[in-house]
Amino acid sequence: MTARDLPIILGVVLIIVMLVIPLPTWLLSVLIMVNISLSLLVLLMAMNMREALEMSVFPSLLLVLTLFRLGLNVSTTRSILGQGEAGGVVETFGDFVVGGNPLVGFVVFIILIIIQFVVITKGSERVSEVAARFTLDAMPGKQMSIDADLNAGMISEREAVERREKIQREADFYGAMDGGSKFVKGDAIAGVIITIINIIVGMIVGMMQLGMSLSEASTTYTLLTVGDGLVSQIPALMLSTATGIIVTRAASDGNLSQDITKQLFRLPPVLYITGGTIIFLGLVTPISDVLTLPLGGLIAFGGYMISKQQGKEEETEDELAREEMQLDEMKSPESVVSLLNVDPIEFEFGYGLIPLADTNQGGDLLDRVIMIRRQLALELGLVIPVVRIRDNIQLQPNEYRLKIKGNELAKGELLLDHYLAISPGEEEEGIEGIDTVEPAFGMKAKWVNEEMKERAEMYGYTVVDPPSVVSTHITEIIRQNAHELLGRQETKQLIDHVKETYPILVEEITPAILSVGDIQKVLSKLLKENVSIRNLPVIFETLADYGKTSSDPDLLTEYVRQSLSRQITSQHSNENNGLKVITLSGKVEKTMAEGVHQTEHGNYLSLDPTVSQTIVQNIAHEVEQSSLYEHHAVILCSPAVRMYVRQLIERYIPQIAVLSYNELEPSVEVQSIGVVNI
Repeated sequence: MTARDLPIILGVVLIIVMLVIPLPTWLLSVLIMVNISLSLLVLLMAMNMREALEMSVFPSLLLVLTLFRLGLNVSTTRSILGQGEAGGVVETFGDFVVGGNPLVGFVVFIILIIIQFVVITKGSERVSEVAARFTLDAMPGKQMSIDADLNAGMISEREAVERREKIQREADFYGAMDGGSKFVKGDAIAGVIITIINIIVGMIVGMMQLGMSLSEASTTYTLLTVGDGLVSQIPALMLSTATGIIVTRAASDGNLSQDITKQLFRLPPVLYITGGTIIFLGLVTPISDVLTLPLGGLIAFGGYMISKQQGKEEETEDELAREEMQLDEMKSPESVVSLLNVDPIEFEFGYGLIPLADTNQGGDLLDRVIMIRRQLALELGLVIPVVRIRDNIQLQPNEYRLKIKGNELAKGELLLDHYLAISPGEEEEGIEGIDTVEPAFGMKAKWVNEEMKERAEMYGYTVVDPPSVVSTHITEIIRQNAHELLGRQETKQLIDHVKETYPILVEEITPAILSVGDIQKVLSKLLKENVSIRNLPVIFETLADYGKTSSDPDLLTEYVRQSLSRQITSQHSNENNGLKVITLSGKVEKTMAEGVHQTEHGNYLSLDPTVSQTIVQNIAHEVEQSSLYEHHAVILCSPAVRMYVRQLIERYIPQIAVLSYNELEPSVEVQSIGVVNI
């Protein structure tokens, strides 16, 4: 609790005190003026806000001020009935404001109650209810709009979070205002009841306890009660007006005064007609010319001044527009710089595939891209950049392509009115369709129509719809090239994320031991071999241990892989069949170990081309043999040559994983299904 919170807390305590303890009349007068001042302040603030959320505290403030006013009513009622007086402010309103006439004062009080209860409060209550309902109904659409803008790259992650929070705050605000308007309604009813009680009970107390006559008691207590009602209902009326202004206020660039003057008087011809009509009424009716002629002339003169001002503003805008055009022409060489920006991931498609991304036509590609980013974040531990989705008239109608950092990595073709039936191995003659290849994994497939779909499923074909085909293709391409998406900036973001929970670990590594670039190289090498970097604390612990002795990213990557042995083992093993491996003979490993050359810039493998070709061919043969038996095999070798084996075969057989003995958990069952010899 700070010093700023103290006045609010004391105010709430004062409300409780007013309900229980009698207060002196001078203090009641002070509190009544405070009540009027606060109500006026709230009304003026409501008039000068641009949108409702600028006074998001208003529902709670309305409750506190209503309780404060009711507490004052209780205190003044106790003072009127007990002492026959309620302070100078109440007496002033009873004598001066209504001229000392109880009947006039009572009529004014009733009119204020009617205005507040029937007109303002009832309207505000209805507007709050409708606004709350429509705000809640519009939330899903607004959320989808934010997701669409985020996927299209129009806003950042932070802006998306801020917009989602604003939508939630709007829903909470209008829901609270729906209930808050009930406070004002109840306050108006309570004011009427309190007034009636004060008058009746006051007359009884005056005649029976104080010995007043009926006339004297009715005059005294009616004036005090009406004065008390006026000092209570005038602030209540201001709060009701503020409530109505807030719930009917649409978001704009100006406050209420600016919007009224700007929008109501924006058409000078309308002012001319209005002024002429007033003057005409003065000439043809008994209404005094002294009243109508000046008023009509003033309105017409105002229209002339506004027309003149608008002409100057239009000239100024035209000059500014010409200056901006000239400035753009002068800066045209520099404006080309914006064209140098390259999106990390781009998905382009022909006009025939627009329904795929158009939500109005049932397309859900944007939602699928969101799920792809979440899926890959969980699998790889990498925050995939926003995928920019756009149509391209240069492509064929049913064609699409995927770019990473401006380079085309994949393309394909979809038939939106067909299904892709992926062959189980042997093609059936009864399945008619358009022969094609499944784009993500290169398997034989057919495009079949709706009628042929069920038959294809009966023959064992895997049938998928076009959106699933393209989303799977996007997922696989991003997964295979995730290492290209991890730069120094993205690495810095990951480091900052780990620093939130492991600050000591991060401070030990960077920048003292390893730079951001060194860490980025290690993480990129892991991603290149499809090793998830989600377990960053373990990775950083390893880098902290071995980064002091070596900064070679290849060597550090091997140490990290050994620390992630449980993760790597579970990734490639099967719970029932264990791990199927293809091992290297001792001669192959010895040949490769002897071919490693050490230099000051790092180690590299240098083998005779014939030997290299033989090793690669023999590994490819063993991999092909294992696939015939439907075995998911990996290559297993010693830690000393693992990274060189990977470097040797990654260009020819990139899909095969290469593990070392140190990367296997002792509990896993290893079964050798082939040996590579030379």
